[in-house]
Amino acid sequence: MNNDLQKPIMGFWADLPKPFFVAAPMADVTDAAFRQMIAKYSRHGESGGGPDVFWTEFVSADGLCSAGREVLKRDLAFSDREHPIVAQIFGANPENMKKTAELCKKLGFDGIDINMGCPDKSIEKQGAGAAHMKEIKHAQEVIRATIAGAGGLPVSVKTRIGYNKENLEQWLGAILETKPAAITVHARTRKELSLVPARWEEVARAVKLAEGTGTLIIGNGDVRDLADAGGKARATGADGVMLGCAMFGTPWLFDRTRKAPPSLSEKFEILIEHTHLFEKLLGDIKNFAIMKKHYKAYVNGFDGAKELRVHMMDAKNADEVERIAREFLKTK
Repeated sequence: MNNDLQKPIMGFWADLPKPFFVAAPMADVTDAAFRQMIAKYSRHGESGGGPDVFWTEFVSADGLCSAGREVLKRDLAFSDREHPIVAQIFGANPENMKKTAELCKKLGFDGIDINMGCPDKSIEKQGAGAAHMKEIKHAQEVIRATIAGAGGLPVSVKTRIGYNKENLEQWLGAILETKPAAITVHARTRKELSLVPARWEEVARAVKLAEGTGTLIIGNGDVRDLADAGGKARATGADGVMLGCAMFGTPWLFDRTRKAPPSLSEKFEILIEHTHLFEKLLGDIKNFAIMKKHYKAYVNGFDGAKELRVHMMDAKNADEVERIAREFLKTK
């Protein structure tokens, strides 16, 4: 038998530098507006700039196969500047996952990622997210169906090291049998959520388990910045590192040439731009309150930050946020 047939379909993954650094998929965070801000202020596509891969927020495959698909497809919108970009989907129905993979191919994505680690109870009730770890054979069926529908796009999986306890060898081994291009390993169990420190020694174990398969291993969990990401990659042998919470309030995070963070006035201009862009792109389908978690990150570490955050989080629209920010800057 031709061994090449047993290797993963890699697509763009084969061309990435090692180690590479990617932007995590985060519900109600990495929407189209925030990704565009990251692309601009991390200078994506320029020398020394940008995450090596973008992810969308996760989107329901069942929803995308329902009458409500047109609204959900808005969560899959992306700009030309965001390539390579991976659509993250979730679901437990293999046929719907296959159909959704076909849709992602038509929409122009560079890859597809399956969420098999989300601990949200409403997701797990559907048999999706972290619930896949309890039904390993079915999880394999879901991955294979997605690969079948992907039309040659690389398919990856984002997961954890186990459900109630670490089960990496069995669980990762089962995923590796399906030949995904990459596996992102969030170095905690589902039970641990984010309540304990990420165990990066488990990422190192995952690297060993994946040796010779052709599947890339991406480490995830408690990564502070690019320097920390580089150190974790070197220590574990991971092919790449995913940064999540570190992106909050820092769309310039992936600019490797930046010597210092923006000034307060520059940061406020970015905050204002982000807010108006969110309202423009998503204001008709998403609650403006989603921006509050960004204000928590943008507005901190200076005198008066707490009071300013309170005012911004009471704001109802982008114009109001801009007025509050500019009035505060006048006092500086």
